[in-house]
Amino acid sequence: MTENQKPLLEVKNLKTYFYTRDGIVKAVDGVDFQVKPGEVLGVVGESGCGKSVTSLSIMRLIKKPGKIMGGEVLFDGKNLLDLPEKRMVDVRGNDISIIFQQPQSSLNPVFNVGNQVSEVFRLHSNLKKNQIKKRTVGLFQQVGIPDADEKVRSYPHEMSGGQAQRVMIAMGLALDPKLLIADEPTTALDVTIQAQILDLMRALKDNQGTAMILITHDLGVIAEMADRVAVMYAGVIFEQTDVRTLFNKPLHPYTQGLLESIPALGEFKEYLTVIPGSVPSLIDLPPGCRFASRCGARTKYDLNICTEIEPTLNDLSPSHSVRCWLYQDYEGHQAILDVA
Repeated sequence: MTENQKPLLEVKNLKTYFYTRDGIVKAVDGVDFQVKPGEVLGVVGESGCGKSVTSLSIMRLIKKPGKIMGGEVLFDGKNLLDLPEKRMVDVRGNDISIIFQQPQSSLNPVFNVGNQVSEVFRLHSNLKKNQIKKRTVGLFQQVGIPDADEKVRSYPHEMSGGQAQRVMIAMGLALDPKLLIADEPTTALDVTIQAQILDLMRALKDNQGTAMILITHDLGVIAEMADRVAVMYAGVIFEQTDVRTLFNKPLHPYTQGLLESIPALGEFKEYLTVIPGSVPSLIDLPPGCRFASRCGARTKYDLNICTEIEPTLNDLSPSHSVRCWLYQDYEGHQAILDVA
């Protein structure tokens, strides 16, 4: 992966809304990011911030009452939002695959797991029956499932959570996709199995050059796996930079709050830092910055603009962008902090 490499995926001003009885839920409200070949982009944020809806929008798997309202999802230069559904079916699996966070509920309980992985080849390849069986067993071996010849005949309820997640990864890798979207891939697993799954995904990146979007609320997973990080809040991206910079020099008050809330090994804290307040309703978003009501920096610097005008995602350097009035000029407002 080089600095000047063209993006494999470009998401531009993506908006996905849900039309409910109570009003319009702006789940994704103008999201922009890129993923380069072989790169891991971590997408992090609280539950309900729009991470999973972003991934489903990329795959065009949004169902009613949801609707993709606008933007572009450029994959290899083609806008996926403009493709006919038949062509999009080919993209799913062949070019982009997704691993969901609940493997047991994603697998069909009435078919054995080998049959479900084989279905990918039956739908998207011209392989013969014996070739499909061989490839399926090979995939099970590749993702570290022991006794693969026997396990392909197992049903989902006969597998542990870690094994079921490995089946999902095998399914995602069946056709060697260029991009793998992993939505909370280790959420329901104990720490030992979580480490094994992360090791497997790291090996896939290193050995096959698979690009990944890793969606999680776990900053420890982000630190271990990601090359770059996008921090989401209330349907938008607040900060985006490389993983080292994010942990060493976070700029947005929300990102700082997330990092300060993590317990540090060997460091005693009588109380963990807590971000006050709660996430605003996505049906009735307040004017100005979506984090303003919870932001200590707004109070510290007495910034009225934070509750009046929403900031844009502003590039502070070629590799670091932030959505915050602390770092932006506007009519009658001068940036408070200098990041130089």
